[in-house]
Amino acid sequence: MARVALRSILSDKTDVTIVAETDNGQEAIQLYRKLRPDVTVMDLGLPGTDGFEAITAIRQLNRSARIVVLTNYDGSEDVYRALRNGAMAYLTKDTSGQELLQAIIATHQGNRYLPRAVRDRLAERIPCSELTPREEQVLKLITEGCSNHEIAAKLSIAEKTVRIHVSSVLEKLGARDRTQAAIYAIQRGFVHFD
Repeated sequence: MARVALRSILSDKTDVTIVAETDNGQEAIQLYRKLRPDVTVMDLGLPGTDGFEAITAIRQLNRSARIVVLTNYDGSEDVYRALRNGAMAYLTKDTSGQELLQAIIATHQGNRYLPRAVRDRLAERIPCSELTPREEQVLKLITEGCSNHEIAAKLSIAEKTVRIHVSSVLEKLGARDRTQAAIYAIQRGFVHFD
């Protein structure tokens, strides 16, 4: 539905040409490699290779790739990760067509575009909340309800190591316990259940 709406909004513009579309992250990377569009509009919730990974791969192909994120993900960590990976604009799918066009134009001109609500969401991000890849794995398993013993088995690490990671995750998120960490993880976009 979002792609149909996007196509409808953009097809009315004489100075905009849609060169390709897909709902698959790996295919988005391949299409970018082949077509080199001026601006790429990317969702984050893609099957297989997600939007975060696709943005990273596209930016590795072309450091000056101009990418606009248009997504349902609105957590502070989602915004941070997308921008860190190379997106230049970040919009949620409830954005008006006019604002989407403004973002595409700004991005095409080489400028960042972050609506006020997105800037506010990004400002909520706790500066010390940078989790290591292993801590992100542990946090995801916490949100799935796994015990330390289960996490250790799934990650093939010692239970003592899991306790260290859990402690670090709680500290970085400012959470008092595992339940609060799981809630924060979902609210801020560390994990998604699509």
